[in-house]
Amino acid sequence: MKNVIFHPLAEQELIDAVAYYEEQEPGLGLEYIGEIEHAVSFLIRYPEAGSKIQDSLRRLILPKFPYYLLYRILESDQIRILAVAHHKRKPQYWVERE
Repeated sequence: MKNVIFHPLAEQELIDAVAYYEEQEPGLGLEYIGEIEHAVSFLIRYPEAGSKIQDSLRRLILPKFPYYLLYRILESDQIRILAVAHHKRKPQYWVERE
């Protein structure tokens, strides 16, 4: 089984999005977290499911929210989530993340 690790900035993006959705409508933040958890579980089972966007970088689009997970499969049997990015956010703001 693969181990999933969030980049600290990706983790903060997740926290910020949950807070935003919860502020918009109580319970919506929890629904968003559920969507992320489902996507992460899916990646654990099918790590190569995301679209390859460059070299070892992949993107998995969330079906219910306008976000995607940007991730890399590491040789150490880990999946590193580099960004929890909104579709409309500045493109490639995450490019320097390892």
